[in-house]
Formats: sequence, structure tokens, C-alpha cells
Amino acid sequence: MIRKGIAKKVRLGDLLVERGLITAEQRDEALRRQQVTGRRLGEILAEASLVTEEQTTALLAERAGLPFVRLRPGLVDPRIVGVVPQERARHYRVLPLFRLGDELVLAIEDPNKVFVLDILRKLTGCEIRPVVTLPEDIRRMTDEAYAGAENPIAVADFTAGLDEADLELVATETAGRFEDIAEMAGESPVIHFVNQVILKAIKERASDIHIEPERKYFRIRFRIDGMLYEVMRQRIEMHAPVISRMKIMANLDIAERRLPQDGRIQVLAQGRTVDLRFSSLPGVLGEKVVLRVLDRETGVLSLDQLALPADTLASLRGLIRSPHGLVLVTGPTGSGKTTTLYGGLRELNSLERNIVTIEDPVEYQFEVICQNQVREDIGLTFARMLKHVLRQDPDIIMVGEIRDAETAGIAVQAALTGHLVLSTMHTNDAPSSITRLIEMGIEPYLASSALIGILSQRLLRTVCPDCAAAYFASPAERAALGATEATSLQLRRGRGCEHCFDSGYRGRMGVYELLLVDHELRGILLENPSIERLRDLLAQRSHRGLRAEGLQRVLEGRTTLEELSRAVALD
Repeated sequence: MIRKGIAKKVRLGDLLVERGLITAEQRDEALRRQQVTGRRLGEILAEASLVTEEQTTALLAERAGLPFVRLRPGLVDPRIVGVVPQERARHYRVLPLFRLGDELVLAIEDPNKVFVLDILRKLTGCEIRPVVTLPEDIRRMTDEAYAGAENPIAVADFTAGLDEADLELVATETAGRFEDIAEMAGESPVIHFVNQVILKAIKERASDIHIEPERKYFRIRFRIDGMLYEVMRQRIEMHAPVISRMKIMANLDIAERRLPQDGRIQVLAQGRTVDLRFSSLPGVLGEKVVLRVLDRETGVLSLDQLALPADTLASLRGLIRSPHGLVLVTGPTGSGKTTTLYGGLRELNSLERNIVTIEDPVEYQFEVICQNQVREDIGLTFARMLKHVLRQDPDIIMVGEIRDAETAGIAVQAALTGHLVLSTMHTNDAPSSITRLIEMGIEPYLASSALIGILSQRLLRTVCPDCAAAYFASPAERAALGATEATSLQLRRGRGCEHCFDSGYRGRMGVYELLLVDHELRGILLENPSIERLRDLLAQRSHRGLRAEGLQRVLEGRTTLEELSRAVALD
């Protein structure tokens, strides 16, 4: 079946030059851009209007010895499309076309992903005859092929291995009328569907569930390891009943669809308590709902479980055991700041200490610790709550986030008057947190006296252990890693498999930058230094920043340069 006219090892760029479609200089420039961006060569060339995507895809098919086709209406047999569940078809970017005996003709967009054919061969029980087509054609025809159908195979595949008896709604003040409402509306299939979605999200370690309406269907996506993955689609007629069921579970008004609503759902899943934070947002096509999944048993990690470097862990433990001072944990949303603070609180929690927290929202609950929820709708802000907390004889105060000058001022004063204050800020690195405090109006002499340490962090996806493969670094990768000599450098990356949603990554790890505010740095802060001067000073002291820590993890083979550049600037 493989044609011999073109050697399989000939690179796409060389083929395009050989056919006279691009010049050697254009190929080399596109390859340089590919090394930097990680995008496909065909996309880069098409974006530059040098060749069309159809030309490059046809050449890829020819190189693999496979036919290239353009999909059109009528080419898909609707009787067999369900042999590949809709979820899998979208995930692997394939589309069943028709069956010839025991062979399934399957449209694919990337002939290099041979493992996908093996997975689908086992799934369907058919021999796979692949044909190559454009990604655009697969997306368009998949919508048409699966639109309007309930696709029970996809739902069955989605819920495989799930037992609805493992999920139980925790009683609320309206629990007594749930089943009555469901019976009146005839929504028992909807209840079953919502339960299965929640169970699936918990099983897949999802942090968020997104339910998003389109014109003909609504989409369900899970955020796993910081990235969103589409897991299934359903016909749009089910959208309103599904949202209503979730509002009932969250004790919200099902008739209100014009205003955003926030609520909380608590379930027992496989014997453990899981909180779901409900948030709806009205849109042009209907309400979008996001459920934040907060698993109490898996969410609160100890400091040892955060995998900090040994020296960083020892220094951080020293900071949180200080009798007074301000400790900041910084980073963008979703970088694990709250998890780190909770790890510190878990270690500090004891009957001998009065620990008080101010959070928005309270994500996980501790015994002994007094936790408080901010309520800005009634004027109970971080600053106002912090003023009252100081009258509660606290030893340790955790402020969920320093957002404004008033909160910053009170936190600094609390740190200066004998309290240990732990808080977070949204800044890019540790030095910029210092200048942010000063920009908020904190006098440099106060900031230098209150601050004792800053931990900046990011979460990086780790290479999937099931599909990890070693490879030799390219010249651009060696340069980024500081290994410019001619010696080869071996790194690791994931090829993509069913265990990692074809992403090549599974799980996450933290990279950390810890800045201890010592006597020398306090003297510099008194002069109200610029961020450039602070960074120059730290460079002279061989301070290891986030970039250096991340590059070390790449060299260890635990993550990739592409993932590091996504999370941390590599300038």
C-alpha cells in the first residue's frame, strides 16, 4: 500500500523545494520559525502565503503512501459514523467515512500519528484504511455528521466505568423538592446525564467543567492540568434542562436567565466530599456555566508534596515559622498560590496558635483554623475584614489576595505589629512584587521592614509517562538551554496518547523562585529602587529565577521548552 516513489524519510520542507513550490531560503526560514514556535511547518508556510495547506497535506499523504481526498457531502455513511464515538472522533481529529467489508475507511489529518489508527482498530474491531484530508474538512464534516443525533455510543463511551451510585447530592434546605421538580419536568435522563458529567470530571482530575452553548449543540469541556479539552457535545435541546438541573442543585432561581448567578453544589463522590462552585453567564446563544471542582481530600497538599527543591523548602519553612512579618506568594491565576498557602497553614495548624484566614472564596476547610468568606456585595471586603480580624488576637493571618492599597496597608501594619501575615499577589516574579507594593502607596521603609520573603511560582505540565520519548535537541533548543557546544543533548517529550488527551502531557509540577529579604536587600528597598535595579542586584547575587528553575526541569526531562515558554517568559 505504501508507494515507493518518495522515500519516507524525506522531510516535507525538502519535498516542497524539490517540487519548486518554495525556495531553500524560504524553507530554512520556516524551519527556524518552527523551532521557536513549535507549530507545524505547513501552517507556517500557509500563513506566509507561500503554499496552500492543501498542497502540504497532499505531499504528506504522498510521502506516507496514502490517498489524499477532499471531503464533500454524501461521502459519509450516516449508518456507520457512530462506530467511532463523537468524543473520540473530535479528540483524535478523525472521521469515519464508510465501511468496505471488515475495513473502515477513516479520514485523518496527520498521517504520522500511527498510534491513533491502532487505538481505533481496537475500539471499532475493524481494519482501518486511512485517507488523508484537510483539518478544515474534518472539522466541517464532523459537525454535519454528528449534528442532530443523540449519538448514544458517544455518551456510553463518555460514561464508561462510571457508577452513578458513587455520586450523592449532599442535603440542602431545598433537597426535599428536587425529585418532585424532576418528575414534573420529566427530567430523570437529565439528572442522570448531569451526575455522569460530574463523576467523569472528578475521575479525570478536572479542575473546572465548562458547559457552552452553540447554535446546534452545546459543548462540554474539562480543564485538566491547566488546559481545556473538549470531552463531548450534545444536541442544543438538552442545554436548558441541564442548566436548570444544575441551578436546582445549587439552590438558585431556574427562571432567571438574564443575570449571572453564583452558587455552590456539594456532592459525595466515591465516599469523599467534593465542592462544586457554580457560575453562570448569560450569552447571545444562552447561558454558559462553569463548575469549579474542589476536591477537599486531594486539594490540600503538604509542603513536602509540592516538590519544592530541598533548599527552597527549608527556607520557606523558616519563613512561615517566623514570629512576625509579611510573606507573599505570587504568580498569575491558576499557578497554585492558594495550594501553597494551604500547605503552609496545614503545617502551622495547631491548638497553640490562633490562625485566621480571609478568603474569596474559602476553597478548602480546616479544623481549628477560623476561615472567613469575603462578601463584597454587602461591603465585607478584604480590608474591612482584616481590620476586624486584628481584634481577634490572631497569631497568623492569611489574606487570600492583596488587591488594593487599603488591604496592602493594613497587611503591612499587621506584619509590623507582631503578626505573621501570609498573602498572594498577581505579579510576574518576586522582584516585581516589591515594586508593586510601593506603587500601591506603601512607603519603602515600611515595605522593607515588613517583608521577609516572596515565593513566585508557576505550574508546568509534565511529560506524559505513557508516551514519553527521548530525542536530540535542535540547535535552537540547545541555545535556549545554554548548551551551544556541538555535543548532542537529549531531551524528552510526549508523542500523545489516549492517557493524556493526545497532548503529550499528564500531571503538573511547580517551579519556584524564593526571594529572602535580608539586610542588604532592605537597605536597597529604602532607596525606592526600580525593578531593573532590583533584578541587576539579584543577578549579581546568583539568584535563581523562574526561568533558570524551569530550564533545569527541561534538562531533567520532566517537561519541555514549549511548555516552559507557555508559562514563563524566556527573554
